[in-house]
Amino acid sequence: MIKSYEAHQIIKSKLSPQRVIHSCNVADVAKKLAGQFGIDEEMAYITGLLHDYAKGLAASKLLEIAVQNDLIEDEIEHLIPDILHGKVGAFLLEKEGIIQERQVLDAIANHTLGSINMSELDKIVFLADMIEPGRDYPSLERLHCLAFKDLDAAMLYGLESTIKHCLEEKRLLHSKTIVVRNTFLKLIYE
Repeated sequence: MIKSYEAHQIIKSKLSPQRVIHSCNVADVAKKLAGQFGIDEEMAYITGLLHDYAKGLAASKLLEIAVQNDLIEDEIEHLIPDILHGKVGAFLLEKEGIIQERQVLDAIANHTLGSINMSELDKIVFLADMIEPGRDYPSLERLHCLAFKDLDAAMLYGLESTIKHCLEEKRLLHSKTIVVRNTFLKLIYE
């Protein structure tokens, strides 16, 4: 595993200053959540730092890399290439020899849409990205409270908040978001 100072240098060379601040915030929250739930804090911190590794790439480049490397899961990804940045980032981090740990790569790949088989690290990075201090939206405080109490309940609430926002804004919804939401709903209520 690379060291956190190396991860800092990597994101500074790849991302805008604003995105570096966001990534540092996500890393800090991920470390706190990891401590709360007994997960490796350093691994969570580094994953948080690197979660947006491909965010600085143009939509056309994200799509090109995803198509060339068979990362496309749904036609909607052609219409909203930015949602590919997690999967493309994980792919590039592994290909470039920066990260080899599968759990870190999976958490980076899954931080945008989630997954039906999310690890605790996956959930932590997904939620840290949603509740980091630079975020501001109506359901943030409730999600923040839930995240530090129950990762699964927070995932359900976060996914439902995302779906609600997309519906209100008349934005396209990735089918995976709905499938992942339903997975957490069944997990909690069945």
